[in-house]
Amino acid sequence: MTTTTAVLEPTRTGLATRDKVRISYGVHGAGSTTVLLMPTWAVVHSRIWKAQIGYLARHFRVVTFDGRGNGGSDRPEGGTAYRDEEYAADALAVLDATGTESAVLVGLSWGVTWSLHLAAGHPTRVQAIIGIAASSNVDVPRKGREVVDWEGSPTTTEGWAKYNRRYWLDGGYDDFIGFFFDQMFAEPHSTKQIEDAIGWAHETSAQVVADASAGMHGYDGIVTTPIEQVCAEVRCPVLLVHGTDDRISPPAVGERLAELTAGSLVLLEGGGHGPMARHPVKINHLIRDFVEGLAPPPPTRSTWQRAGRRRRRALYLSSPIGLGHARRDLAIADELRQLHPDLEISWLAQHPVTAVLEAAGECVHPASAWLASESGHIEREAGEHDLHAFQAIRQMDEILVNNFMVFDDVIRDEHFDLVVADEAWDVDYHLHENPELKRFAFAWLTDFVGWLPMPDGGDTEAALTADYNAEMIEQRERYHRVRDRSIFVGSPEDVVARSFGPGLPDIRAWTRANFDFAGYVTGFDPASVADRERLRSELGYAAAAPLCVVTVGGSGVGEPLLRRVLDAVPLARRAVPDLRFLVVAGPRIDPRLLPRRRGVSVRGLVPELHRHLAAADLAVVQGGLTTCMELAASRRPFLYVPLRHHFEQNFHVRHRLTRYRAGRCLPYEQACDPDVLATTIAADLGREVDYLPVETDGAARAAALLADLL
Repeated sequence: MTTTTAVLEPTRTGLATRDKVRISYGVHGAGSTTVLLMPTWAVVHSRIWKAQIGYLARHFRVVTFDGRGNGGSDRPEGGTAYRDEEYAADALAVLDATGTESAVLVGLSWGVTWSLHLAAGHPTRVQAIIGIAASSNVDVPRKGREVVDWEGSPTTTEGWAKYNRRYWLDGGYDDFIGFFFDQMFAEPHSTKQIEDAIGWAHETSAQVVADASAGMHGYDGIVTTPIEQVCAEVRCPVLLVHGTDDRISPPAVGERLAELTAGSLVLLEGGGHGPMARHPVKINHLIRDFVEGLAPPPPTRSTWQRAGRRRRRALYLSSPIGLGHARRDLAIADELRQLHPDLEISWLAQHPVTAVLEAAGECVHPASAWLASESGHIEREAGEHDLHAFQAIRQMDEILVNNFMVFDDVIRDEHFDLVVADEAWDVDYHLHENPELKRFAFAWLTDFVGWLPMPDGGDTEAALTADYNAEMIEQRERYHRVRDRSIFVGSPEDVVARSFGPGLPDIRAWTRANFDFAGYVTGFDPASVADRERLRSELGYAAAAPLCVVTVGGSGVGEPLLRRVLDAVPLARRAVPDLRFLVVAGPRIDPRLLPRRRGVSVRGLVPELHRHLAAADLAVVQGGLTTCMELAASRRPFLYVPLRHHFEQNFHVRHRLTRYRAGRCLPYEQACDPDVLATTIAADLGREVDYLPVETDGAARAAALLADLL
């Protein structure tokens, strides 16, 4: 039962053993009400609930468990081991093992059937049931499924004919699960959900899935209890949620179960069989509202202030991947306060951005503590100076849902006139998916537009990036009103002149039509660092000794590059004996873990790093936009080493730097050779530059675009 960040990890894990079968469970959060997220068919495990856990665990105690047959639980043999009664008994054993007197059960697909069994057999242990995309043996028409021949020799493998035990066991399992999950996630742009589910299906075997199917459906002579008989014994409140485009289990199943249990029914127009993954915000709201409605709310006291007396308030979201966003966002915020002196700004942010904000005396919203670490995820996804940025962000979907739900809680409880989102991908995406949640002016800032495939990703990656771009374009066309401003941090010429994908618009032309342009935001006035002699004196650098500043930004992915530079230091100092190095590890790399070299000062987070860069005779940096553009604005020579497979650094940033004639690109493969790196450093020290001038009014222009939204 793995997760990707500490906020989402269980506070307790264990095994509940029943009839020698071990069931793996996890407990998240705390609260007077427990929500038990039930397993479903053995083809997936409890990670199917990953978009719910973080949010629900902030409001309730949440228990999950892997159903027998997948995940961390055992895989007993034979169809009888997977009967409905066995799963219900496993759920009861998990309640006992976790010390849970009673719980609200949330079931998906066949997990709804097992929830009903548990409620019927042990009514005091079940407070209520929420059934999502219910599947059961209830007698309703199932279009397309009538072709299923479970046991016979398949005469065709088209469509639902793939649902055949012999086909699975004879090598057709992969073909079936590809078809099944394509049916499960019927909504367009569901590539990530399908990919996840196929991966989970490979954590078990075709034999186990076949046994589980036999136990659920009563194949092989296994006796099952009619669901109508089970429902007759259910006395707790029931909520059924069903997509109208469910191709696995038709909405008639949910409708019939609602009738049998006297339950409520919510139909999701156009929704498929996996709404908890495809429409997580809506499902999370439905679960929370239903559970909170089971008991009368405690007495509360609140204050309402009439609109005319309210102070202007803005919620500012600054991307935590690196520190560049923090610098420019602070500059924009300062300019915005000049235009609206009464403006109160709260920041919803996470480390390392919070370190910069707190040092600047800004107000970090306390809900920031609930944000899952995006920087930590990026660091875990990175290799040696290698970060597949597009895939890393795809794999961050669980974190992005969690963080949007934190934002959603904040705006649910507080009033803000304006939300500014600097590459807060979670908020922009989910607001477009749930436009009814927008109750404020919303501004989007970014310094690049368009996901681009790396060449070695082949046709598969090209198709995935095009699909992501197409979804974004469709969202903007349908709900243009969600963003009151789309601000590009740069000029139209800084946008790459490439296509979003086959049949999609040109990126630069589309961006021109859909964005305002603020020019680049450096966060400082280049004139303030133009006197290098004075600057070096103020910073304590010897006037005559050449200085090389090495920095890799605010994340931890740059440590390999720091080590490569340190390997080259002795050779570079042999060529230039008085050369000095300042190596800046940043807030997420421990300077004590880096090797020591004569002539090198190693520091962690350096305040006003742009001044040290401006004082340098040369800088060696990653390919991040902020540091490179600070060096361009200060007109200092620099070597930049883009992270391998980082599409933004290799395409978007490099395009912009080429336009400004700024810096020299050094592939990491060359930087790995100490002789090459040392020779290049020695040759580029103090090199004359002819960069284009960088805008100095970007923050003011961006603030002016935001000001009339308040």
